Amino acid sequence: MKRLKEEAVSDEEQPMKPKPLLLLAPMFPTPSAHAVATDPPLLDLTPFRPSSSSAPHSPAPASFDAQICLKGAPISGAFSTPHHEDECSRKDYRRSRELKKLASVRRSTKRARPAKVSDQANVKLRSRKSVPNKELCVWQPPLSDNPRESAEQIMIMFDSLRRRTMQLDEKEDSSKRADLKAGGLMMQNNMRINNVKMVGHVPGVEVGDIFFFRIEMCIVGLHAPAMGGIDYMPVNSVGKDESLAVCIISSGGYDNEEDDTDILVYTGQGGNSRKKEKHDQKLERGNLALMNSKNKNTQIRVVRSTHDPFRHSEKIYIYDGLYRIEESWMEKAKSGFNVFKYKLRREPGQPDGISVWKIAQKWKENPATRENIIQMDLSSNVENIPVCVVNDAGNVEGPIHFNYVTGVKYLRPLSREKQLQNCKCHRVCLPGDPDCSCVQQNGGDLPYTLSGLLVKPTPILYECSSSCKCSENCRNRVTQKGIELNFEVFWTGDRGWGLRTWDPVHAGAFICEYAGEVIDETKVNIDVKEDDYIFDTSCTSEKVSRWNQGTELLEEISRGATTENTKDLPIIISAKDSGNVARFLNHSCSPNLLWQAVQYDHGDDRYPHIMFFAIKHIPPMTELTYDYGTRGAPPGFEGIFPKACKLKQCLCGSTNCRGYF
Repeated sequence: MKRLKEEAVSDEEQPMKPKPLLLLAPMFPTPSAHAVATDPPLLDLTPFRPSSSSAPHSPAPASFDAQICLKGAPISGAFSTPHHEDECSRKDYRRSRELKKLASVRRSTKRARPAKVSDQANVKLRSRKSVPNKELCVWQPPLSDNPRESAEQIMIMFDSLRRRTMQLDEKEDSSKRADLKAGGLMMQNNMRINNVKMVGHVPGVEVGDIFFFRIEMCIVGLHAPAMGGIDYMPVNSVGKDESLAVCIISSGGYDNEEDDTDILVYTGQGGNSRKKEKHDQKLERGNLALMNSKNKNTQIRVVRSTHDPFRHSEKIYIYDGLYRIEESWMEKAKSGFNVFKYKLRREPGQPDGISVWKIAQKWKENPATRENIIQMDLSSNVENIPVCVVNDAGNVEGPIHFNYVTGVKYLRPLSREKQLQNCKCHRVCLPGDPDCSCVQQNGGDLPYTLSGLLVKPTPILYECSSSCKCSENCRNRVTQKGIELNFEVFWTGDRGWGLRTWDPVHAGAFICEYAGEVIDETKVNIDVKEDDYIFDTSCTSEKVSRWNQGTELLEEISRGATTENTKDLPIIISAKDSGNVARFLNHSCSPNLLWQAVQYDHGDDRYPHIMFFAIKHIPPMTELTYDYGTRGAPPGFEGIFPKACKLKQCLCGSTNCRGYF
């Protein structure tokens, strides 16, 4: 093993003033060589609100206070588009020549028909191809002064845009990657945060956060290159141009050693191109930046990856925190050429990152290895996947007894005036098919992506019914198949029992149904115990309403943007005596779930099923919550509203906690 000569660092180097990143030569002080995990970032600039002290050339974030118009610029100018297998290559939707021909005929038929304006929204849908010079009017949520909230808002907007872009592209049979389209549109219009590179943690991104696309890491400032594994920044120290590594991604492209959750042996870049002749790696670009970071003992953000358990051809990226390079060397790889190796050690005292994934994977393979289990399967084999109950906190008895069910029970006869949807599709429903009754009932679009993600909330979502001719593999059959996650009911302490999963959850993914007994509001016995297991559709959440609006990202506004996203539903469900895992979903003022009305087994729209979907990406072992809303008298007004239930004190701990629910 050939050791590299390390360049000595002069003790007389003086710190220089930082310059804007756009000048490509920011200068930073040289940190002392000490190994603590609390080093401040080399560049500490706020990326959230423009200020008078901002560099004159630094782009200010776009205003998030109102609706603005974005220019639909092509993404190819900003990012290269590699060959990549995306959701449009799923097995059940690999169209044969016969299906392609059928789809082509149907699209031609659709073009020949007169255009219709939706009765539910004053929105005129058009593809990007048909309006290349038009401006795309995008609703943007207010950007918070809280870095964490800003990062979450940006991520939610990106994935909403990605899912909607995919939905529109499918009508044109486009094979372009929706994630790059969505990311490119946001980057080119400065809808991003942390756009100044820095060493150390980036504001708003926490250790353990997950990303399903590399472009997501770009828009939050965690890792700037859309393709490269090493992110580095140029620095000017005592008149000498250098570079420092700020972030690396271990994604399996090189032969890295990452079995240890605290140690990563990282292989340098270059030399293994598929299009060029292989050669020895050179001490340049990212490799040189890593060497400089080793010599200066600076921290490096590390992103590890693993396979998506639900899409095996895809990867999930996990931010694993800050590392330092302990040593480096050069060795001969399996290809026969020399490569650089860097041994990085994780800084102590950080939250768990990849280690949570490894232990959760162990539990999924053998649930008996989970410590402190008090009940192996709460559902008693009713669910397809066991629901375990654990108590890591101490001597607490399990949940009170209830009858585990997977659906809802109606106490009054359902209306039979409206017939069940009954499509005649062969095998699966196709996007934009004018002859598919289920597509038309959902406003002309299929409500889910190919991987089963909810594109955007609607007043009522109509899945294919038992009367439809399409197969069980049709993408419009998601919630009716039941849960697909490994759930764990756990003791939270002051909030009682809660619910989390051992799996990563993608934004828009189906979680579970709220099962129980549908009852009349006049018969609800609103006492403390009963109210703990009551779901009321009249209690709405402001955050969920914003998410609803945030999904309307690619529509060309016509006569205003007043889209109906909610519908009054007189539904109250009690899960006190009969229910499922949803009865353990706790309240949060910053929830990660929303509920969606879904119909598939009867025609009475007054009583749809209540299904929960993820608002954002959720790492494993994160508690699942939704906003209960408010339906009682505010504190101090109980005397004015004597019949209203008393509001409860909120213990969610969110920075936006309103104090009661």
